[in-house]
Amino acid sequence: MKKTITLLLIILSLSVSAQSQITWGAGTNIAASASGNNHPRVVTDAAGNPLVIWGNANRAMFSRWNGTAFTTPVMLNPMTMTIAEESWMGPDIAAHGDTVYVVFKQTPEADTSSHIFIVRSFDGGATFSLPVKVDSPIDTVSRFSTVTTDTLGNPIVAFMNFNSGFSNAQWAVAKSTDFGSTFSTSVRASGWSSVTSTVCDCCPGGVVNSGSNVAVVYRDNNSNIRDSWAGLSTNGGNSFSGGWNMDQNNWFLMSCPATGPDGVIIGDSLYSVFMNGVSGNRVYKSVSSISGMSAQPSEMIAGSIPGLTQQNYPRIDRYGNAMAIVWRQFVSSVEQLPVYFTSDISTGFPAAYDTVDLGNIVNTDVAVANGKIFVVWEDDNSGTVKYRSGTFAPVITAVKEIAENDFSVYPNPATKEFRIQDSGLRIQAVEIYDVLGQRVLQSQIRNLKSEISVDVSTLSPGIYFVRVNPDASGEKGEYSKVSRVVVMREK
Repeated sequence: MKKTITLLLIILSLSVSAQSQITWGAGTNIAASASGNNHPRVVTDAAGNPLVIWGNANRAMFSRWNGTAFTTPVMLNPMTMTIAEESWMGPDIAAHGDTVYVVFKQTPEADTSSHIFIVRSFDGGATFSLPVKVDSPIDTVSRFSTVTTDTLGNPIVAFMNFNSGFSNAQWAVAKSTDFGSTFSTSVRASGWSSVTSTVCDCCPGGVVNSGSNVAVVYRDNNSNIRDSWAGLSTNGGNSFSGGWNMDQNNWFLMSCPATGPDGVIIGDSLYSVFMNGVSGNRVYKSVSSISGMSAQPSEMIAGSIPGLTQQNYPRIDRYGNAMAIVWRQFVSSVEQLPVYFTSDISTGFPAAYDTVDLGNIVNTDVAVANGKIFVVWEDDNSGTVKYRSGTFAPVITAVKEIAENDFSVYPNPATKEFRIQDSGLRIQAVEIYDVLGQRVLQSQIRNLKSEISVDVSTLSPGIYFVRVNPDASGEKGEYSKVSRVVVMREK
C-alpha cells in the first residue's frame, strides 16, 4: 500500500532557554478594528507564510501575508449566510501547501437547516470556492467544526453533533477524497469513557492527522467528569476504534467551561494541551501513545509561576520536532501571552517561556514553519487581531523522512508539458489528478530517473495535483509525494 509522507525537517535543540532560541520581530495589527478579532487561527502556506482566519459579526474573515504585508481581510461566508463565532469559538483553517480549507457553522446553530460548510482555495488563499456542505442528514444538529488534511491534501472535518433536542452531544468526523467537493457520511469519534457518556457541549475540540491515524481531541462529559479525551481512527477517519483519557485529572464540574484541547502528532505520540480546573484553572500538557491508546500523567505547563491565578485557551503546533505552545494567563492580575518553545521535543521543553505580549489577551493561536514561528491573538483593547513572528535556526538531522514538495515541477504554470526533478530519489511513476480527485493521467517509468518530462497537452486548463512515486530504499511504490501544478494554454 502506498504511503504519503510529509516533509519533516527535524530541528536540533541547544537545551537553552526559549528566549535564546527565538528572535522576535515587533508586534503588529493584521487589520483595523472594523474587521473584528474573534477567535483567530493561523496556519502557513507552501512558502511558510501565515494565513489567518477569525470571526467578526457572524462573518468568517480571512487575511494572508503577501510577502510584505497582510492583505485586506475578505469575508468567506456568503452574504446570505451568517456563521457562529465568539471569542471562545469560531471558524477553523487548515492548509496543505497552497491548498487551504476553512470550515464554519451556519447560524442559528440549533436549527436543523443550519449546516457545517467548507470553502476551498487552491492558490494559497488568493481565491476561494463557494461553500460546500459537510455534515450529513444523520447529523440533525451540529456545531464546532474543525479541520485538518490527509497526506494527499484532502480535508478531514470534525464537528459536534446532537439529536433534534440539542442533546446527546457527540463528536463526529466526515472526510473527503475529492479535495472537499463531497464528503462521506459522518462517523462517531467520541463516547469512550462509558456507554452513557456524552461530550462537553460548549467546548470546541480539534482534529489531527498523521498517515492513517486521525485523532479527535475533545472535552468529555462522563456524569460531569470533564477531562480531555482522544478518539482514534487508524484507517484515515473511516471509523473510530477507541479512545483514551489524555487528562487523567478527574475534574468534576456541573457546568461547561467553554474551552477544549488541541493536539499534534509526531510518530506514535500524540502531544496535547488543555485546561483543567481540578487545581484551579491551569493549562496541562500530555503525551499519549497512539498504538497503546494511553497517556502518560499530564503535567501543569511551565510548573510553578509566582503570582499566577489562572490559565486558559492553550494551542499547540509543530514542524518536524520543533514544537510551540501558547496560552493566556493572569500573573499578578496582568494578562500575559506566553509561548513555550523547543526546537527538539525529544529533549523536552526548556524551563523558561517567552512572553509575546502583555495585557488585553483573550484568545490566541500559533503556527510553526521551517525556522519560523507565528503567533496571533485577540486583543480586547484595540479590537484587532494582533500578530508577531519570530525565527529560529533549523538544523536538519539524519532522521530520514521524505518530503512533500521536495521535487520541482517546472514550468508551473505549464502549457504543453512540464518537467519533474526529484531531489535524492528516483521516479518510477507519475499520476495526475484533477480537483475532484479523479485520475486523469498515469505514466510508468521503465528506467528509474531523477528527472522526467510529462506531456499535458491533452489536459484542459485548470489546477491539477501531481503524485510522484519514487523508488525508496529499494521498495518500489512504498512512498509517494504530491505537488500542485496549473495547466494553461498559450494565447
